[in-house]
Amino acid sequence: MKNFFKLLLGTSLCFLEQSDRSKNVRRRAAGKIGDLRDAVQQRYEDAADRVAKASRAIRGQDNQSLGNALRLAAGVGVGFAVGLLLAPASGQETRSAIAGSVQQFGNKVRKQVFSQDARATANVG
Repeated sequence: MKNFFKLLLGTSLCFLEQSDRSKNVRRRAAGKIGDLRDAVQQRYEDAADRVAKASRAIRGQDNQSLGNALRLAAGVGVGFAVGLLLAPASGQETRSAIAGSVQQFGNKVRKQVFSQDARATANVG
């Protein structure tokens, strides 16, 4: 009978140790699963941000250059009209000054466009 109690006591101690070990294993696993969940959630949020940014760019909502170009054109137009209305020179002088300014502006635009084409060609090649 004494041996039976020793066996029973040893078995119960073994089960208790197994229970403690399993709790530790569960705790560690829960911690690792939590870390994995956080990493996956962060990557998902990064990917969702990138997709949202790409969709805005595709729809044209992210690119403000068209709006800026329209604002520039409106400003040039208003400035041109005010300049004509308030010009102290005669019509012929004003027209020749405007023609010269337009020619200078066209030359600057051509120069900038060609330099950008040259840079783009250099970057590709």
